Amino acid sequence: MTHTLRLAHRGDSRRAPENSLAAFAAALAVPACDGLEFDVRLAADGVLVTCHDDTLQRTHGRPDHVDALSGEACEALGVPSLPDVLRSVGRRPFLDIELKVDPGPTIVAVLAAGRGPDLSNAVVSSFERAALERVSRLAPSWPRWLNSHTLEERDIATALELGCRGIAAQWRVLDARSVASAQAAGLEIASWTVRRRATFDRLERLGVVAVCVEAGALDG
Repeated sequence: MTHTLRLAHRGDSRRAPENSLAAFAAALAVPACDGLEFDVRLAADGVLVTCHDDTLQRTHGRPDHVDALSGEACEALGVPSLPDVLRSVGRRPFLDIELKVDPGPTIVAVLAAGRGPDLSNAVVSSFERAALERVSRLAPSWPRWLNSHTLEERDIATALELGCRGIAAQWRVLDARSVASAQAAGLEIASWTVRRRATFDRLERLGVVAVCVEAGALDG
């Protein structure tokens, strides 16, 4: 990476519902956008779908739990499958694929079909240890980020223990000291979720490799 990547957080939700194909297309139409960050969950039949919350209440006004619906039912409600997302966005944009749960054994086959056996131009991230361990077992060479609300020594130790390439931390906890400490341990640092261009610029100066952005920060 030669510059700090600007990744649209769940697509561009100003123009379409978050984590939808339309939101992803809208984000990628923004000239400053380098790629996407989106969330993956398991539907009841094992289909991988893109949705942040465990229910559809906030985004769709429905109480349904994602893991209680089939992939087909999710799609009918506007929640796309991961294979459809990968086909839709193509291989040009960088992808931060956040696993909200342990994705099961199909995750590697699905991602490899969309991005090749080396997971080209993408990273798998998660707050969930089990999800990162799953990917590590099935595809040990694939890049992974530990998602964290903090950037402390314990986070660095956990990321190293899990064999992660880096840590994606909440932007407010990043400063020169914390970033330098992680970098000294051989980890790259990404961040989430930024809405102001000035904040993005500060993180870029710190050497952050990628930032999940919304609103004005997406426009560059």
